[in-house]
Amino acid sequence: MIEVDHLTKRYGDLMAVRDISFEAKKGEILGFLGPNGAGKTTTMRVITGFLPATTGTVRVAGFDIFEQAHEVRQRIGYLPENPPLYNDMTVSSYLAFVGRIKGLTRNEIPDASDRTIERCGLTDVHNRVLGHLSKGFRQRVGLAQALIHDPSVLVLDEPTIGLDPRQIIDIRSLIRDLSGERTVILSTHILPEVAQLCDKVVIINRGRIAVEDSISNLTAVLSLEEVFLKYITSDVAPLTAEAAL
Repeated sequence: MIEVDHLTKRYGDLMAVRDISFEAKKGEILGFLGPNGAGKTTTMRVITGFLPATTGTVRVAGFDIFEQAHEVRQRIGYLPENPPLYNDMTVSSYLAFVGRIKGLTRNEIPDASDRTIERCGLTDVHNRVLGHLSKGFRQRVGLAQALIHDPSVLVLDEPTIGLDPRQIIDIRSLIRDLSGERTVILSTHILPEVAQLCDKVVIINRGRIAVEDSISNLTAVLSLEEVFLKYITSDVAPLTAEAAL
C-alpha cells in the first residue's frame, strides 16, 4: 500500500533523509520511530506530498506521489503534529471547508461530515467553535479532517501529544478501530503506544533506516525500549552533502 524506495531529502548541506526504503502493507499499522531530528517528520511530509524529494520515489496504492500526486492525495489523510484548525469556525463548518478542499462535491459533504463526526466522537460538539474545544476534542477534529474524504491511508504525526491519560486512551482506541480497513503510519515518542497499536516498526536514526521488522520479532527477546535504545545509539555519522559523495 505504501512503498518508500531509496528516498533522499537534502536541505542545502544537510541530508535530512538518506536513501531510505520501507513499506507498509494494506491494513497494517506501522510505527515510525526515531529520536528528535532523525528525519521522521521530513519523511512523512514527503509521503503526503507536502515536500518534494531530492531523489527516490514513494508509491501509495501503486500511484507515484510525484507523478500522480492528485491520485495519491485522494487516498491519503494526514494529521500533522499541530492540526491545521481555524479557531473561529465550528466543527461542522470546518469539516465542510476541508471536504471542499479535498475534492468532495456539495452533495457528498453532508454525509461525509456526519459520518466523520460520528466516527471521531464529535457529535456532542459539532456546533462548537474550535477555539473553545479542549485539547482532546481538537485532536479528534484533527483526525476528522484527515478522514473526511475516506482515505485508504492515514499518516499520523504524534497524535496523542499533550493529551491527558483519558484522552490518550480514547485516541488510541479510535486509531485501532480505523486500522484493518486502512493502512496507518504512526509516528510517536510514546513507545508503549507503539507496542499496543502497531504491527510493524521502522526505526530511523540520523536520516537512515536502522531497522524494519514486525513488532513481534523485535520484542521476542528485548523490550521495545531496549530495541529502540540499541538502534538509536549505534554509531552513525551525521549526514551532510559531502558525506553522500
